[in-house]
Amino acid sequence: MCEEFVLSNGLRVVAEYIPHFPSVTVGLWIGAGSMYETPEENGLSHFVEHMLFKGTESRTTRQIAVEMDAIGGQVNAFTAKECTCYYAKVIAEHLPRAMELLSDLLLNAKMDEAEFEKEKSVILEEIAMCEDTPEDLVSDLLAEAYFGDHPLSRPILGHHDQIASVTREALMKFRQKHYRPDNTVLAIAGQYDRKELEMLAEKYLGGWQAEGQPQELELFVPQEPRVIKRKKDIEQVHICLQYPGVAQVDDDLYPMSVMNNLFGGGMSSRLFQRIREEMGAVYSVYSFPSTYTHCGTMTVYAGTSPDMAQKVVNELHEEIHKLVEGGVTDEEFDMAKEQLKVSYVLGLESSSSRMSSIGRSKLLQGHPVDPQEVIRKIEAVTKADVERVIRNIFTKPCAAAAVGRSVDDLELL
Repeated sequence: MCEEFVLSNGLRVVAEYIPHFPSVTVGLWIGAGSMYETPEENGLSHFVEHMLFKGTESRTTRQIAVEMDAIGGQVNAFTAKECTCYYAKVIAEHLPRAMELLSDLLLNAKMDEAEFEKEKSVILEEIAMCEDTPEDLVSDLLAEAYFGDHPLSRPILGHHDQIASVTREALMKFRQKHYRPDNTVLAIAGQYDRKELEMLAEKYLGGWQAEGQPQELELFVPQEPRVIKRKKDIEQVHICLQYPGVAQVDDDLYPMSVMNNLFGGGMSSRLFQRIREEMGAVYSVYSFPSTYTHCGTMTVYAGTSPDMAQKVVNELHEEIHKLVEGGVTDEEFDMAKEQLKVSYVLGLESSSSRMSSIGRSKLLQGHPVDPQEVIRKIEAVTKADVERVIRNIFTKPCAAAAVGRSVDDLELL
């Protein structure tokens, strides 16, 4: 069971006490991501995340790293479409140090001009690395093809020209707008003392006052999906198809996840067995769902040689057709459902995964996920539910993207 309380400044705290864990993970979840950015702000959520590790009023960049290494802990951050998270994992006795460090990064980052310019160069290299990683590049092109001009189409890293021209003042303004107590969740999972936690949270974060305006997420209105191709002198052709999925709070998330497991989620899945094992046409082929606050997607990916590309595309569509027309067998349904339940349970065996689960859900859905409720919902999924979701997803128009040497003549749809 999770404990919840609110600090004097409105910052929400959610915590799960797990006494048999020797570790504790603490995370600060901010409602800032590429979905909240204007075209002119694209990439700034990720840029701010980088800058918070570039020194505070009392710590240098090196001291931040050394201090956490000295206690054997881990400190890191990531930016997603709908949120940014800063987190630290330590043994329970070091929770006060972890909370003080994260709070220092959040509240006292210097955002130094010289560090800003250096980090801009680092991020431009990160963008270039993505451009040189076809699997990442085709994913960004696919988002553009499916979401059009909606904020979900924008890459988390931003575009090269936008980041190259951004100013420190613009970054500071963006941070001020989104980094507020009412837009933040503090999440803790593992071993801790409740009274000490309340004291530490109020001590380090309770005095935080910030200005800014709450921002509503822009609803996604489905539009005509597109096909985007990018010629690139690489050995493989990378292919993606994207269909409508479900939102994070939709109960169809569970039958969709079962369906994904049996269709393209693992080595026993239909896509892997048919296109890799039987045809020998790919090294990598899989499917995966993505869920957001108000919508979601289902993506199918394959990487293959230029000579086999059209054959692989045709086979992807053929497997989708078989799934829609023929449904699923009892055997594969039972296996996929058990696989989903077990993988979820195993994922609960670390304090970091538990913190991530309750922190993200509290920030984006307003309440922490209850693991027992999730397991009940997985167990309640029926074969009829899965086949209904298959029809709902795979009978809709899909977007497509491809990257490779010879993609101009590739028929993706």
